[in-house]
Amino acid sequence: MLYVHFPEWITPYVISGLPFRWYGMMYLANFIISYYLIRYQANQLDPPLDQDTLFKMTFAIIIGILVGARLFSTLLYDTSGYYLKKPWLIFWPFSADMKFMGLQGMSYHGGLVGGVVGFLISYIKNIKKHYNILELIDIVIAAIPIGYTLGRIGNFINGELYGRITLSPIGMVFPLAEKLPISNPIVLEHASKLSIYPDESGMVNLPRHPSQLYEAFFEGLVLWTLLWFVVRKRKPYTGFVLCSYLVGYGMIRFIIEYFRQPDLELGFIVSFVKNNPLWLLLTPWNFTMGQILSLLMIITGVTLAVIFYHKQKIIPSIQTFDDTKKEKPNFRKQKKRFHLR
Repeated sequence: MLYVHFPEWITPYVISGLPFRWYGMMYLANFIISYYLIRYQANQLDPPLDQDTLFKMTFAIIIGILVGARLFSTLLYDTSGYYLKKPWLIFWPFSADMKFMGLQGMSYHGGLVGGVVGFLISYIKNIKKHYNILELIDIVIAAIPIGYTLGRIGNFINGELYGRITLSPIGMVFPLAEKLPISNPIVLEHASKLSIYPDESGMVNLPRHPSQLYEAFFEGLVLWTLLWFVVRKRKPYTGFVLCSYLVGYGMIRFIIEYFRQPDLELGFIVSFVKNNPLWLLLTPWNFTMGQILSLLMIITGVTLAVIFYHKQKIIPSIQTFDDTKKEKPNFRKQKKRFHLR
């Protein structure tokens, strides 16, 4: 087996003819699963977070995720300026002929920023006086990655966000992938090795890395397993789950971006090696927008880890030392009580 064909039985629509797509269903399932994971942890707080406050917080986070993901996708990743000229279409789910299309194009990093904003608004308005903010952030973060798995599976079902071309046996031919000209020597070499013949226009559809599945597994399932079963139960200080998530996701996403084809509109944001086509990995020294944002996540996570450690480990240890000094006078009281007996 030289490569794999994209399964023909997979369709983006839940029911043919109806405007319900699996991608949207994955988002819905994501929110439901995340809510119950957050609820499970919130019930273990002292006192437990009441259901009304929990629902308001989760709802605010969901709205923030959707708004942030859409804004980043349309304003940061779209270089045509289309949405800047027509901002009212950013959240308009219909095409020009009024066909329901949904909100096509969501940015993970935008969703992260939006989710943080939504959480902060809810925390300040409803929760601030009762719970430590870092404790609640750790609870929310521990529930996020498992839902992200579903989102990337939704991308796979849509046949979008595919990877760069590969000769690996797990390479997959995506029907919607960009066809490449056989006149390109590299394309010709790959096509010859895989016995793939060009069409009448001299174009071929070569196998790609199924990068959506890589992300679903590593950024979703693996990262969630580590956070939920290891980091959450053994965290040395409050806020450690947040820091672990930022660093862990950032590192995994940075590496997987080498297998995922960059957005055609943006290409490489930082390029040290020229003449590197987007569909082929020739060098590790050309970086995408996803890698730049992931690097910022790593730096933020490490910085916060240092700050949280010093605030919760060093300062409390000084306070404990002072407390032992204050307890010395109690020794005499204990001695007097002994003589009275």
